[in-house]
Order: sequence, then structure tokens, then C-alpha cells
Amino acid sequence: MIQRPKGTKDILPENSYIWQFVEKNSKDIFRNYGFEEIRLPVFEHTELFQRGIGDATDVVQKEMYTFEDKGGRSITLRPEGTAGVVRAYLENGMASLPSPVKLWYNMSMYRYENVQKGRLREFHQIGAEVIGTGSYEADVEIICLANRLISSLEIENIKLTINSIGCPTCRKKYQNVLREWIGKNLEKYCETCKDRFEKNPMRILDCKEKTCNELNKGAPIVLDYLCEECKTHFDNVKQMLNRIGLDYEVDGSIVRGLDYYTKTVFEFIDEDGLAILAGGRYDGLVKELKGQDTPAIGFAMGVERLIEILMKKQIELNIPKPCIYIAQIGEEANIFATQLVEILRGKNIYAQKDITGKSLKAQFKYADRIGSKYVLTIGDIELKEKKANLKDMLTGNEETINLDGNSAEKLIKYIKVK
Repeated sequence: MIQRPKGTKDILPENSYIWQFVEKNSKDIFRNYGFEEIRLPVFEHTELFQRGIGDATDVVQKEMYTFEDKGGRSITLRPEGTAGVVRAYLENGMASLPSPVKLWYNMSMYRYENVQKGRLREFHQIGAEVIGTGSYEADVEIICLANRLISSLEIENIKLTINSIGCPTCRKKYQNVLREWIGKNLEKYCETCKDRFEKNPMRILDCKEKTCNELNKGAPIVLDYLCEECKTHFDNVKQMLNRIGLDYEVDGSIVRGLDYYTKTVFEFIDEDGLAILAGGRYDGLVKELKGQDTPAIGFAMGVERLIEILMKKQIELNIPKPCIYIAQIGEEANIFATQLVEILRGKNIYAQKDITGKSLKAQFKYADRIGSKYVLTIGDIELKEKKANLKDMLTGNEETINLDGNSAEKLIKYIKVK
């Protein structure tokens, strides 16, 4: 038997409703905040992620699904959404739209990672991007949006942590200090961290190796080296969050895993210490991808992790069940039932009928298993007499219903009244 590839997961019908719940909930909130949906190709030219994410990141160095197509071009399955959104923003002339441009997406991502709890090789992210404003107020709005998404799902024990990683100017000073501090023990770090030492020592702080984590304890934090502009920006973000009453903690260890981040970065952490939503400002990415110097900020949340939490909560979902099941006996009754069920569906009534040739007893058993509220039984004899039996599956009550040219309309009124 052929099985699904490692790191992927089937979303079965009994679980798809909770996915739909999260997706619809997110879509409604995005609309209220003025965001519009964008949909992107599942693969892009590899250069987009090399330039956008950064050569020194784990994503580019270790995790991307990259291959050559038949034309010899290097192609990569998207490992994240922001770089593709910015590419689409530039390629499609969206800079001419009223600024800022607010976009959201719901997409599958692909990373070759060690499969473990909360980490798959095909995973899904719901994200948002605001392109065209450098104001700290955009930081606050995107954090508020993220907070509302999580709050709307009634997930408890979630903590908002924020930090600033500065701009390229003040970060350069910090990186020099960090190199000096790390350099004293560089030989003890993993080979990946050694490679990052000159390119981007901040990535060393994001290393997942246990030894490197221990070595990083007590490292200098970037907040102590912010330039005046970055410090003022971060102070304004904190003050506004305080004024609107949104609780947060400043965590100087947050550096994020992608090179395009600048200034404000943030994470929403669950009770297990895992980030279920994370993002930040990326003021240099548009320019890096050959656009005008355009500030931007965004976030992405992991849908699988949210689903896992919601399933533990065993939330009650309004899963649709058939309103009526039409059981039939005989050829003419079957034709009539087929016509009737189509009329009902056209009237937005959730209706089903047998399409497998089951016996009447088996049809009733099937209707009960799928949770149908009513069962209408029609046989050739009943059809000639223009009568049918309607059973309420919850109470067990049965009544005789008259059939005529307007039987569908009468049936709809009857079951709605009942």
C-alpha cells in the first residue's frame, strides 16, 4: 500500500470542519481590519528566497525543497509567505494602490525539517502583511490583529512577547559586540553556527542545538544597542500597547529566524513555550527585491498548532447534518426521490437519498448513522396514492405527508415548522 510522504498529514472529513472554523474565523477578522486576500504560486524561483530570507538562515541552508525544472531553472517550493507576497506586490504594480496595502493569505508551506510535534514538512500558515508604512502604529495594529485572531478562538494561556532587533545601522554595532562575545567560545559551537559567525552572528542566537543554546546564555541583547530612532520606535509601540491595555512581555532573546526582519519582532507563545504566531517588521525586503525603499510589517500563524490546541479543548462545532433523507422502494419512487432531492437542494435544504441500491432497512440505518433529522419514505404504491411517510428520527414520531405537484414546497414548510 502506498502511504503518504513523511512529514505530511491527511485532513480527514471529521477534522476538516475545525479547519473550516479557523479559516472562516480568520477571514472574517481580516475583512474587518481592511485586509484583502492574496493567493500565490506554490513554487517560486529559488533566488527569491535566497535574497529575501537570507543565505545564512536555517530555512535556506537546510530546509528548502529545491529542484531544477526541465528548463534547468532552480525552483523552490515556498517555505514561507512573505517573500512571495512582496514579489507579487512588485511584479503586479501594487505600489500604485492606496497605501498601505493590506494583504492576507492562507497557504501551504514546505520545509525539509525533522518531523516532530508541531513540525511537519508540509504545513499551513495564515498570515498578514502591511506594506507601505513605517509608522509604529502599523506595528500596534498588526499585533492587535494577531491578538484578536487568537482571542477569537478562545485559546487560553497565550503570552505575547515583543522585542526590537533594530535597523541595519544599530544592528551592525550590536553584531560586532556579539562576535566578540561569541568568539571567546566559538570552537565549542556547532559547524552551522561557525559558518554564521561572520555572515550574521544573530542567527547563532536562534540555533536549536542544545550545546549552542547553553553557550548563548548571558549573551548581549540587541535592546542595549538600539540607535535613537529604533529606540523611539520601540518605546512608542510599548506605550501604545500599554495605553490600549494589551499585555505583553519584552523578550530580548527574540531574533526571529529570517534575515529580513528589522525593528519590532513579536511572538505569541502557548503554554508549552511554542510560538503559534510570530512576525515583525521587514523594512528592507522590498528594496532587497529591487523595489523602492518601502517599509512593511506582517505575521504568520501555524494552523496545525492551532488545530492541535483546539482539538484538545474539544470545542463544539456546528457541523452540518442532513435535514432530510429520502428513502425509496421501487423504480418510479427512485425517480421521484431523485427529482425531489434535487429540488430541495436547490432550495438550500441539506438533503440526501440512497444512490447504492440499499434495502429500505439499510437506508434507515444509514440515515441514522449520518444524523439525518427526518426520513421521508416513498414507495411505488405510496407514489400512486400521492402519499409518503415522514419520520422524525429524534422523537420517533411518524406522519403521513400528501404528495402532489408542490410536494417539495409543502415539505420544506412542514419540516421548518416542525
